[in-house]
Amino acid sequence: MEAVAVDAASASRRHVLGRLDVVRQRVAALVAARRAVDTAPDDPFLGLYLSDAKIDALLHDERVWVPPDVAAERAVQVERAADDAAAAGAELRLRSVGARFGLDAIDVELLLTAMAPDVDDRFERYYGYLNDDVTRRRASVGLALGLCGLEAARAEARSRLGPASALVAGGLVEIEDPDRPLLTRSLRVPDRVTAHVLGSDEPDAALDAVAVTVAPSGEPPPTELVAALREPDAFVYTRDRETVAVQLAVDAAAAAGLPVVVIDLRRLPADAERTIDAAAREARLRGGVLVAGPLDEPDAARAAVRLAACRCPLVVHGQRSWDPTWSRRAPFVVDAAPLTTAARGRLWRAALGPDGDDLDVEAAVGQFRLGAAQIRTAADTARRIARVHERPLSAQDLRVAARQQNAAGLEHLARRVDAAVGWDDLVLPPAVTAALRSLADRARYRETVLGEWNMRPGGGRGTGVTALFAGDSGTGKTMSAEVIAADLGIDLYVVNLATVVDKYIGETEKNLDRIFAEAADVNGILLFDEADALFGQRSEVSDSHDRYANIEVAYLLQRMETFDGLAVLSTNLRANIDEAFMRRLDAVIDFPLPDAALRRALWQRSLAGIACEPDIDIDHCAEAFELSGGNIRSVAVTVGYRVAARGRPATTTDLVQAIGEEYRKLGRLCLESEFGRYFPLLRAPS
Repeated sequence: MEAVAVDAASASRRHVLGRLDVVRQRVAALVAARRAVDTAPDDPFLGLYLSDAKIDALLHDERVWVPPDVAAERAVQVERAADDAAAAGAELRLRSVGARFGLDAIDVELLLTAMAPDVDDRFERYYGYLNDDVTRRRASVGLALGLCGLEAARAEARSRLGPASALVAGGLVEIEDPDRPLLTRSLRVPDRVTAHVLGSDEPDAALDAVAVTVAPSGEPPPTELVAALREPDAFVYTRDRETVAVQLAVDAAAAAGLPVVVIDLRRLPADAERTIDAAAREARLRGGVLVAGPLDEPDAARAAVRLAACRCPLVVHGQRSWDPTWSRRAPFVVDAAPLTTAARGRLWRAALGPDGDDLDVEAAVGQFRLGAAQIRTAADTARRIARVHERPLSAQDLRVAARQQNAAGLEHLARRVDAAVGWDDLVLPPAVTAALRSLADRARYRETVLGEWNMRPGGGRGTGVTALFAGDSGTGKTMSAEVIAADLGIDLYVVNLATVVDKYIGETEKNLDRIFAEAADVNGILLFDEADALFGQRSEVSDSHDRYANIEVAYLLQRMETFDGLAVLSTNLRANIDEAFMRRLDAVIDFPLPDAALRRALWQRSLAGIACEPDIDIDHCAEAFELSGGNIRSVAVTVGYRVAARGRPATTTDLVQAIGEEYRKLGRLCLESEFGRYFPLLRAPS
C-alpha cells in the first residue's frame, strides 16, 4: 500500500511539472514574439542586465527544453499520461484543485503561470526578462493573461483575475502591489496551495493558532446531517454545547467520507477574515468540511458573515439560534443532542482499553457530561496519574482527570472548593442524610431519567437538578453540598455575590446569565450561599427600585427553568425565598439544629484531633449547650489553639471557657442555669 501511495504522489507531481513545461514553452514563444518587434534588441540594458544570450541559455536548457512548435503536443502528452495515472487510481492534485475550486482550463493555466517561480526558480529570471525588470520575478496580471492567450483589454479576460473570480475568491492566487496599474500587479500563489499541489498534507501555518484536532468518536451521527454534508454547497448550523456540536460535525463528516478542518473562533487573531479565508481554502484543498464556532462571542455576527461566504462545505455551531441577518444562505439547522450515558460509557471504555477492564466506568464518571474528545483526553490524563503514582488505574484517577476537563471560565465568577469530606463526616438526622443521598442520586442518574427516559418533556425545560438547603447558620448546609460534590467526584463552586449584584440596571441579570451559562458546561455543583439575597420574595411595586428588583427575580425564575447544571441554594431564611422557586426545585431539605445525641457526636468528632484529659466532660456540653455544628467546630478550634499554646491536653476548663467565648460572640448571655456546676470555670485562670 505504501508503494502505491508513493507512486500516486509521484504521478501527481509529474503532472504538475509537465504542465509547467508547457508554461515554459509559452514563455519561449512570448520571448520570440517580443524580440520580433523589439526596436533595440541589442540594448545592453534590456531587462536590467539580463542579456539575450542569458535568456536563450535558460530557455534552451536541455533539462527541460521542448521546442516551441511541439508545445501543444507536449500538453497532450502530459494530459494523456495523467489520464493513465488517474485510471490506475492516482489522485492528481492539480485536477482535484481544479474540480474543488471550479476552475476551467484557462484558470488552471493562470494558476500554473503564477505558481511557476515557486516550483522552478528559473521562472524568476524568465519573468524578470519579460517584465523588463529583474527585480519583478513573478508574473504580472498582464503577463499571465498574455501567456494564456487572453487579450488584457477584454473585460472577460480581466475578470479571470478579478476579486470574484474562482482563483482570487478561492484564495488560490493573490494579487499584490495594489498601488500599481492592474496589468503590472504581481501574482502570487500562497505557499500552502503550492505545497498541496506538489503533494504536501501539512496544514496551513496560518491556522496554527485556531486549528483544533478532533477525531471521530465512532458513534453514529444523525443520518440527515450526513446527507446534508454530502450536498456540494453544504451549510449546516448545529446548536448546542461546543463539545457536543463539534464532535457531531466531525462524526457526520467521517460517515460521509469527508476530512474536516476545525477552527475555534475564540482564538481568531486581529486579521480574523484572512484566517477564516485560509481555513476555508484548507478545507477545499482537502476536499473536506470546515467546522467553525462557537458563534456566541460579541463579534459572532462578523465571523458568521465571513463564514457564510465561504465556498466550501461548512458547519458552524453555537448555543444561540441562527440569526437570518448573518447570511442570505439559509443553513440546515441541527439541534445537537448530547451523548447518552451509554455512549459516554462506550467511549470511556474504548479510550481506556485494557486499563479500564476492572473499573465500573459508569459509576465512576457517568455523571460527567463530557464530549468524545474530552473523554479521550481525560483517559490519557488518568493513565498518566496512575503511572506517576506507580499503581493501577483507579476510579478516583478517572474522576480527577474528568474534572480537569472543566473550563476555567466559571472560576472567574465563583470560588472553587475542593471537596474533601464524605458521608461519614456528616452528623445529621437520618431523614436529612437520606434526603441528601436522594439528591446525589438525582444528580448521578439525571441523564438516564431526564434525558433517555424524557421524564421532563416540553416547555424548553433543562435537565438540571436544583435544591434548596434551609436552616440556621452552622447546621451543615455548605458542608452537605461539599459532601455531595465529593460523592459525585465533581467540584463545588460557591457563587460570590459581589461578582453578581450590580447597582446598574440589567447588569445583575447579565452576570447571572454568565454564571448559569458557564455552569452548564462545567461538571460541578453551583452553590448560591445566602440565596435569599438573590431569590427573595417579589413585592408590590411602589417605586422603580421595587420594579427592577422584581425583574431580577422574574429573570431568575426563567433561567432556573432552563438550567442544565447542578445548583444548590442555601439560606437561613426560608420564608424569604419566593414561593415560585419552590415548584422549580427538585428538593427542599431543612437542616434542624442538632439534638443532644447529635451534639455529642459533633463534640466527639470535632475534638478527635486534639489531646484531651480523660475526664473532659463532653456529655455535659452536649446536654446543656444548644449549639449548631458550626458553633461546635468553632469552639473546638478555640480549644485547639489553647492546647497548642500551653503544650498540654485540653481540660473541661478549656472547653467551658471556649464555649463562653462563643456565647459572647453570638451575643448570648452566659447563664448559670446553662453552665451549671461549671459556671465558676468561666472566671478561672486559663
